[in-house]
Amino acid sequence: MPMRWQILRSFLKKRFDTINNERLKRNLLNALPFWIGALLCGFIAVIYAQLFALAESGSVWLIAKVHYWLLLIMPACFLLAWWLVNTYAPFARGSGIPQVSAAIELATPKHHHMINALLSLRIAFIKLISSLVMAFGGGVIGREGPTIQISASVFKKIHDWLPDWYPKISRQNMIVTGAAAGLASAFNTPLGGIVFAIEELTKTHFRFFKSALLTGVIIAGLTALYFLGPYLYLGYPLLNTVSGSVFLLILLLAVAASLLASGMTSIILHLFRFKKRLKKRYQQLLYVALCGFLLALMALLLGEQMLGSGKGIMIQTLFTDQKEVPWYLPICRIFGSLVSFTSGAAGGVFAPSLSAGASIGAVISGWVHAGATETNLLVLCGMTAFLTSVTRSPFTSAILILEMTNSHTVIFYILMAALVANLVTKLFSRHAFYDTLKEQYIHEVRAEQSGTGHS
Repeated sequence: MPMRWQILRSFLKKRFDTINNERLKRNLLNALPFWIGALLCGFIAVIYAQLFALAESGSVWLIAKVHYWLLLIMPACFLLAWWLVNTYAPFARGSGIPQVSAAIELATPKHHHMINALLSLRIAFIKLISSLVMAFGGGVIGREGPTIQISASVFKKIHDWLPDWYPKISRQNMIVTGAAAGLASAFNTPLGGIVFAIEELTKTHFRFFKSALLTGVIIAGLTALYFLGPYLYLGYPLLNTVSGSVFLLILLLAVAASLLASGMTSIILHLFRFKKRLKKRYQQLLYVALCGFLLALMALLLGEQMLGSGKGIMIQTLFTDQKEVPWYLPICRIFGSLVSFTSGAAGGVFAPSLSAGASIGAVISGWVHAGATETNLLVLCGMTAFLTSVTRSPFTSAILILEMTNSHTVIFYILMAALVANLVTKLFSRHAFYDTLKEQYIHEVRAEQSGTGHS
């Protein structure tokens, strides 16, 4: 009897160890592509951030040194950035977030072959180069949207390289994780990356991809952290004492920021429809050159604050004693986004939206002569409200601001600004800005695949 039990115990133990080994091997193989992709994306995000900062410094140097030659140099940069995209990777234009959303929707067995038009290493490379040229030319763009498309392209390519014998991994999960890792490493905001993936990129239930998403975001964030050190995208604004009367100001600010942001996105969509009617090559070239010329003229007349992503405006209004900004700065920042984003070159609207919101908050603060602490809060709420109205992702916007500034003590004010802005935006526009662009990209890809071309 003891001998039989010993044999049975040995058999069961051997079987159990085999099952555990097989499960461990399968889990490791499933996780490995996500880990590799996250490491690569974190490294790429660090290099891209450094190059983008250099390019923006170059635009500041231009306006200080070349003066009126800027009227020629900036249109030339806009044309070069547009030509790179138009010639080598048309779907590298703009932000990159609508392209990723379109790729996620097309990531089905029936349509997965269409994803190559939206996500590829060539698109990632052209995206990077075109956005750097735009940044050097003073374009009012950000690197966060491009980082998302670049990271999603890297993850998608890793999925393509998996051999036939490899355990099946969802292409959609890879793309979603790549996009979330890109945002997390661009802003150093892991929670923002996770919430962004859930709220903006996919309607899939979180449980289907939570492990891959979490590990991807963590590894990409740690990689960026290793090279750049512990940092906040912005810093630690002073928020120690906030009066109760600021509540009404935040409501007013959220409404104003959402109305301006909704107007900006509406004009962008109208300009895109106008551009589709420009069939001749010289008409397209003229439009792009005019965008660069107008932005250069505005910079010469009003100063360097009109150019670039606008991070300097956020730093000034949050961390210096010079919190007042000209009343026209929000309008100029919005105009800069209009001409830069519709030029057809690569560049995102995340950072420009944040800087536009910051300037709105600073203007309202100046009107009511608010103190330093209240001004900081209004700037943060303006950033949140404006970004929410552009993305229609209130929780992503709020989490990003909280993580970028470690401003958890005012979390309820920031969430209120996000929710009010989201409500006001929905009253004026049924369809989200990114959703509209996503549908356009899907239409263009299908037209291209059917051989009819795309506009």
